[in-house]
Amino acid sequence: MEISKAEMQSAAAAQAHPTHSEELNGAEILVRAMQAEKVEYVWGYPGGAVLYIYDALYKQESIQHILVRHEQAAVHAADGYARATGDVGVALVTSGPGLTNAVTGIATAYMDSIPMVIIAGQVPTAAIGLDAFQECDTVGITRPIVKHNFLVKDVRELAVTLKKAFHIARSGRPGPVVVDVPKDVSFKKIPYTGYPEQVSMRSYNPVRKGHGGQIRKAMQLLLNAKRPYIYTGGGVLLSNASSELRTLVDMLGYPCTNTLMGLGAYPASDRKFLGMLGMHGTIEANNAMQNCDVLLAVGARFDDRVIGNPKHFAQNERKIIHIDIDPSSISKRVKVDIPIVGDVKDVLTEMIGMIREAGTKPDAKALAGWWETIEGWRSRDCLAYDRNNQDVIKPQYVIETLSKMTRGQDVYVTSDVGQHQMWAAQYYGFDEPRRWINSGGLGTMGVGIPYAMGIKMARPNSEVFCVTGEGSVQMCIQELSTCLQYNTPIKVLSLNNRYLGMVRQWQEIEYSGRYSHSYMDALPNFVKLAEAYGHVGLLVERPQDVEGALLEARKLKDRTVFIDFRTDPTENVFPMVQAGKGITEMLLGSEDL
Repeated sequence: MEISKAEMQSAAAAQAHPTHSEELNGAEILVRAMQAEKVEYVWGYPGGAVLYIYDALYKQESIQHILVRHEQAAVHAADGYARATGDVGVALVTSGPGLTNAVTGIATAYMDSIPMVIIAGQVPTAAIGLDAFQECDTVGITRPIVKHNFLVKDVRELAVTLKKAFHIARSGRPGPVVVDVPKDVSFKKIPYTGYPEQVSMRSYNPVRKGHGGQIRKAMQLLLNAKRPYIYTGGGVLLSNASSELRTLVDMLGYPCTNTLMGLGAYPASDRKFLGMLGMHGTIEANNAMQNCDVLLAVGARFDDRVIGNPKHFAQNERKIIHIDIDPSSISKRVKVDIPIVGDVKDVLTEMIGMIREAGTKPDAKALAGWWETIEGWRSRDCLAYDRNNQDVIKPQYVIETLSKMTRGQDVYVTSDVGQHQMWAAQYYGFDEPRRWINSGGLGTMGVGIPYAMGIKMARPNSEVFCVTGEGSVQMCIQELSTCLQYNTPIKVLSLNNRYLGMVRQWQEIEYSGRYSHSYMDALPNFVKLAEAYGHVGLLVERPQDVEGALLEARKLKDRTVFIDFRTDPTENVFPMVQAGKGITEMLLGSEDL
């Protein structure tokens, strides 16, 4: 009789809480902890310091280990899994170079507040500080880029430490937690009585419920606004509060925008959505941000790429309400009038209830005038491009075609970092949360394929597209081998303009066209490279072949397909706000240069 994965996990969870004491080594305790936390996948790469842990993984069946080709990709894949599911992503690396290879992935997750637990091997406790083989100061190296880290020196502390790690990673403002496990801790045996049901940390008690008085004041300010605006970020997705956000926006009829990290929190197809705002945001989104009289910021952090020059932003005396679970994010860059510390989902739920109870409606006349102003900005169609060009592929056209082709379907889109990332954000209409997966805070090139792998593992019946460029894709292209080994079919769309496109764009605009080392010379034949990895490769050089190539790739449901789109090498991302400028000081096209 075949046992389902759910049944295996249930049995494993029961095993993690035995009714009697048994002798287990640290590695076995670690695996029991992951089973109790219902971990499905671990992405990792073995080495001497973690071989006892790998041996313990070998002896069980409920957790699947995915062997990547580089530790950075292990963390990125676990990160992608966490972003798509909301669950904690888990990676396992060895000591020394295993950990240092993982650092970029950890920092990426930290900047975007992604719940992760990274298990790192370490030299035996007696050898710590002696420059032993493959020793590094894991705690010191990772301290600035984690929510918390632990060095476990006593196997008796391992179970409770892991419980703390998972709790810290997923609660409050989520983030990565590193657990450093010396080799002797992994092989020492102790009587094991079970995994803690809960853990208490007096110094860590994140606030979930917002202050009722502050929420009421915010509600009153919102209802009395003449030019209201709702600005939302990735915190809405992390809190699983998209439904509450949609209810609030629809109830009030107010304009709404998402940051790069918040796309999908409110449907792009809804007229109340003004598009993404910020450095490459729309005219209507940026102008509304600057000209509103009441701004409701929800799960956003007033990032420099969003508000532009802080002095310019502060020129408008708008009233600002800021909802965030992290008190350190409030008034960090922009002084707010009504701070509300709490979980976005809980706060919005309470706010919606108060508005319904009050029975007060917004000022319809003022709101109509505000919408008329917004529609004037929107009529300029700042995302227009040459759709009739039959000589060269416009990168916007590739994304727009994909968006139309997959609208309303079970699709995830990942991206690497660069021009292609911005075009994907601008031209793909995300209507659902957690469907757009990218590195917004750290801006890490190379995340696209590992993200797609992690998502495909989590959502095997969904289509997963990775939008990338010929520069970014080469940073983790070795993971195409992992895709083959674990039968993880993804679709890689490379917008190949033979340049480090965003670097070239800045050099054109800010450095008088001095293209210093931004041209990609000696590129591989990506079609043959994909085939060498056992996948399908397609080359597309004409606009009229774009749709057909996408259709062909989608038909090959069980194969990874790499499409090399040869796009216009001179195309730039517009609108664009230059460094030091205000968010309304936008370049709208080459004619503005």
